Amino acid sequence: MTSVEAGIDRDASLRPTILLVGTAGLIYLADQVTKALVVANLDHREIVPVIGDFVRLWHVRNDGAAFSLLPGATWLFIPVTIIALGMVAWFHRSFRDRGPWIHVVLGAVLGGTLGNLTDRVRFGYVVDWVDVGIGDLRWPTFNVADPAVVIGIGILVLYLTFVDGRADTAPDAG
Repeated sequence: MTSVEAGIDRDASLRPTILLVGTAGLIYLADQVTKALVVANLDHREIVPVIGDFVRLWHVRNDGAAFSLLPGATWLFIPVTIIALGMVAWFHRSFRDRGPWIHVVLGAVLGGTLGNLTDRVRFGYVVDWVDVGIGDLRWPTFNVADPAVVIGIGILVLYLTFVDGRADTAPDAG
C-alpha cells in the first residue's frame, strides 16, 4: 500500500468519528447557547409568546428527564447518562462500516446527552425553554437537547428493528 493509499484509507476510517463528533458538537453548542440566552434574558418562569399562545419561550428548570418525565429524579440521571454515553460509543464502534447517517444520528444523541448532562452537573437541573400547545393542552417544555436525544434514539431503534435486523434474516444469495 502506498503512502497516498494509506492516507486515503485513514481519512475514510476517520469519517465516522468526524461525523459523530461534528454533529455532537453542533447540537451541544446550539443547546448551550440557546439555554444561556434564555437564562440571560428571561426571568425564571417568565413566558414570552413567539407565535401567539401556540409557541412560547418559557424559562423553566427541569429536574426530571427529557420532556419533564420523572420530575425530581436528578440523582438517577447521572448514571443513566454515563450508560447512554457508553452505548453511543459502542454503537459508533460497531457501526463504523455503516452509512454516514447512522453516525450523524449517534452524534445527535451524544450532543443532546452531553448538553443536558452539563446542566445537571452545573445547576442540578436542566434549563428548558420551548413551550408548544394550545391553551391548557401543551407539550412538555423542552430544549434543543431533548428532541436530539429522543428523535435520535427513535431513529436508532427503527434502524435496529427494520434495517439492521433484516440483514440478519435475509436469505443468503449464494
